[in-house]
Formats: sequence, structure tokens, C-alpha cells
Amino acid sequence: MVKFLKQLESVREFVKLLWTHRMGRAGLIIFSLFAVVATFAPFLRTVDPNITGAAENMLVPPCSQFWLGTDDLARDIWSQVLFGSRISLMVGFLAASLSVFVGTMMGVIAGFYGGRIGEVLMRIVDFFMMLPTLPLMIILAAVLGPSIWNIIFVVALVSWPTTARVVRSQVLSIKERTFVEASRCVGAGDFLLMFGEIFPNVVPIIFAQAVLVVTWAIYSEAVLAFLGLGDPTTISWGMMLHFAFESGVMSRTPNWIAPPVGSIVVLILGFTFLGTAITDVLKPGYREVRGL
Repeated sequence: MVKFLKQLESVREFVKLLWTHRMGRAGLIIFSLFAVVATFAPFLRTVDPNITGAAENMLVPPCSQFWLGTDDLARDIWSQVLFGSRISLMVGFLAASLSVFVGTMMGVIAGFYGGRIGEVLMRIVDFFMMLPTLPLMIILAAVLGPSIWNIIFVVALVSWPTTARVVRSQVLSIKERTFVEASRCVGAGDFLLMFGEIFPNVVPIIFAQAVLVVTWAIYSEAVLAFLGLGDPTTISWGMMLHFAFESGVMSRTPNWIAPPVGSIVVLILGFTFLGTAITDVLKPGYREVRGL
């Protein structure tokens, strides 16, 4: 219980430090806004975003009944944008979790053992890093089929090598420190050294990397969905743009295009701000520089 309270206090202190950072404050506000919208979407004057309406309600401009108008199937654009935020956040966090987990395991093992094991693992990382990312995602998404889960898998598959390299470089430095050698001398095994001594010290950089992967995942889902590789039964911001392009009226319906594009840009910008702030806050001496 005491350990949990200490961890909770550390989280609170970290959030307070982020709030003192201008970009961190902006990022937290943007993320909180989208999180609230995604959570309470059913209660924000929305309907089922997949329900088609009557023919006379097709491509209706913004009005009192349809706040952002309707698409070519008379579906409410306001509802699509709000429910689409759920998909973007879900893809972002799940893809980032999977990517960071795989990358962290590879980086910790490669950095701790080094030698032949480290070389083999890093050659695998180098192989994935030299592959063209976007073409690879398009090919994999096309082969695996249109599914939101396939997109999560594809995004995680192409984004984990960067995390592995970053974590490995940190582990190489940390494993030579005195406290690790002291634990080794008292009989600590490899597992305890890796995940009891070294891993807690790379958590901050992993956290910062995870925020960047979330940004990449949101962007990738939008691109793949726009190209028609997303799940057509699941409304996302990328699928909204795909449907608008397929309808042939994309240039004449700014009320259909602007909301998803604006949402993608603002959410990515928010996570970018957050990632920059986290990187700054985790730098040694941040408190002293800011006088905190």
C-alpha cells in the first residue's frame, strides 16, 4: 500500500511538472478534451453514425438539426466526428502499447546481454528499420484485410524498431552503473537485473517514446483508412475522408472534410506537444532551470 501511494504521488508530481510546461499544458488540455468527447459521445446530441437517413437529408449543410450537416448517405457528420475520436484514440493507444512492449523487450534484452545475442537482435531491428514504412503498411493492410485490428497490428509492426534502438542505448549506459554491479555482486540473476534494476530507469524514456508512437498510429490509421484499407463498418476520421473522396463531391462539401481533417491535425498536434514536454521534463535539472 505504501509503495502504491508513493507511485501515485510520483505520478501526481509528474503531471504537475507537465502542467508547468507551456506545451505540456496545451497537450494535456487537447488530450483531455478528446478523451471526454470520446467517452461521452453518446450523450452529446449524437446518433448512430452508421445509420443512413432519408433521401431529402443527403448532403444537407450545417443546420439546427444536423450541426455539421450530412454526408451522401444522409448520415450525421457531427456523430461521425465524435464517435470517430474513439477509433483514433483506441488505435493510437493499442498500437503504441503493442509497439512499445515489443520494442522495449528487444531493447532491454539486446542491451543487457550484448555480444552475439545483441547483434542478432539489432540486425533484426535494422532490417525492419530499412523497410519503406508506408508501402509496407499498405501491402500488409491489403493482404490482411479491412479490419481495425489489422491496422493496429500493422502500425505496431512497423513502429517498434525505433523504440528498441532508443531503449537499447539507455540500457547500455545504465547496466554499467554502480547500483547494477552491486546487485550483481549480491547474487541477483539476469531477470532481476533487467526488470528490477535497469527497467525502472528506462521507464521515462519509454513513456516519451509511447507518446510519439501514439501520434504516428493516429496518422497512419487515417492514411490507411483514406486509401480504403480501413474497416468500412467502423466510422473513423480516415474512413470519413475515404467516403467523401469516393462520393465524388469532396471539393464541394467542406463541412464533410474540415471536421475530420481538423480533428486529426489538432489531436496529433496535442500529442506532439505532450511528447516534447515529457522529453523536456525528464531532462536532468529541469526543476532547477524552472525554479521548481
